[in-house]
Amino acid sequence: MNSLVPISRFNKGEANKIFDEVKEAGFKIVLKNNTPTCVLLTPEVYEQMLETIEEYRLLLEAEKRMENTSSDDLVPQDKVLAELGINKTDLDNVEVELE
Repeated sequence: MNSLVPISRFNKGEANKIFDEVKEAGFKIVLKNNTPTCVLLTPEVYEQMLETIEEYRLLLEAEKRMENTSSDDLVPQDKVLAELGINKTDLDNVEVELE
């Protein structure tokens, strides 16, 4: 119940106080006529939600690809490295960022 904010508080000039509460709690649900109308989020919570949604979308895509993959489609790492002329020690100090 502490996450609910009546819209009348905005009309009373309490926006700054409400925003401070959002910053502290992470979110607030704004009620208009006792009905949830919108959700106020901190930028950090919003970004975290977007990141979680994207990770879930990628998980679904990976699962879909795995369902449509047979063992004949897979290539062993040693074979790929040999074809590229790379050995495993070449990869030890390489930093990779996946997005």
